[in-house]
Amino acid sequence: MTGNSVKRLRIGVLYGGRSGEHEVSLASAAAVFANLDRARYEPVAIRIEKDGRWVLPDRPPSAASAADVLDQMRSDPGRLRGGREVILPARPAAEETLVVTGRRADRPDAEGETAALTTLRLDAVFPVLHGPFGEDGTIQGLLELANLAYVGCGVLASAVAMDKAVSKVLFAARGLRVSNWMTVARQAYLTSPAVVAGQIESAIAYPLFVKPANLGSSVGISKVHGRDELGPALSVAAEFDRKIVIEAAVPDAREIECAVVGNDAPSASIPGEIVPSREFYDYNAKYVDGQSREEIPARLDPAMVREVQRQAIVGFQAIDGAGMARVDFLLSRSTGELFINEINTIPGFTTISMFPKLWAASGTDYATLINQLVAFAIERHAEKQSIKTSAF
Repeated sequence: MTGNSVKRLRIGVLYGGRSGEHEVSLASAAAVFANLDRARYEPVAIRIEKDGRWVLPDRPPSAASAADVLDQMRSDPGRLRGGREVILPARPAAEETLVVTGRRADRPDAEGETAALTTLRLDAVFPVLHGPFGEDGTIQGLLELANLAYVGCGVLASAVAMDKAVSKVLFAARGLRVSNWMTVARQAYLTSPAVVAGQIESAIAYPLFVKPANLGSSVGISKVHGRDELGPALSVAAEFDRKIVIEAAVPDAREIECAVVGNDAPSASIPGEIVPSREFYDYNAKYVDGQSREEIPARLDPAMVREVQRQAIVGFQAIDGAGMARVDFLLSRSTGELFINEINTIPGFTTISMFPKLWAASGTDYATLINQLVAFAIERHAEKQSIKTSAF
């Protein structure tokens, strides 16, 4: 290197995935890919197909929203396919990380497409994967085995935050208030639906929410107002997970969100509020109809702002968070009570998503936010390298 030139970090932007939030991930990754500072970073798009194959796509992600992804799938499905397959070996390597095969993802069985393997070194990975097999600790575990630096929470925090039942236990243990809730096993419901319905009604009053324990983006969630809606809601949730969470609806709730970044000394953004276009913030209200709106900052008195920020950090630390997360709360208009709802360890990351907008309103623009997150990833990885792995 000469003069003031600095070696660029090669960042793998990992997106797609096997979950029901695949389309949301494509939109988030497009924004991250476009906004990585090319003077500092060399971004590499890595798409995980719905069947689990990893590919270097012919074209990087470009959709601005999940709705745009759905439009592309309908009008030009080939745009979202194609590329060379890659493999990430689950072992540390001095030089290579990704192994690039000669196979085409859109022609896996084609003759003559098994060229010699090549390799591609990565300095860090920016996972932009939402939901199971990406945000739940599975990808994080693979990256740990490969000894790669990566943005966001580690294995434990990712798994705990994805499981709404386990996270509620940890929140309550740290003194954070959660709404009345219970967990039902999918198999128990399928075996004895009437018994399970009776158990729910004896424990939680209507209205209530039914949701898969391990999913995000409001996929599979239903608001239930009475017995006639309970069975269908349980059936929908059971399609997406082996555990179903049932929780009491917070009366006249406001949806308050707060963004957190950092490792050992995290900081919280100003809170914002989601005003959904529907009765609650479901998938269509989030990504499809475009009618929901945000209020940033949320209209809260200074004391409540401080309390939301405090609880956001406590919740983040309760799950052993690192890097980033969005912490979601429910604030009752009628009682003034604040309930922590859930933590999203890989929040939506388009330029119009709540997480970057909260930080923009707090004084950190999108590009700077990405720089900070990469720096936190490198910092945490360096600390791990200093930890002894042998007693001798």
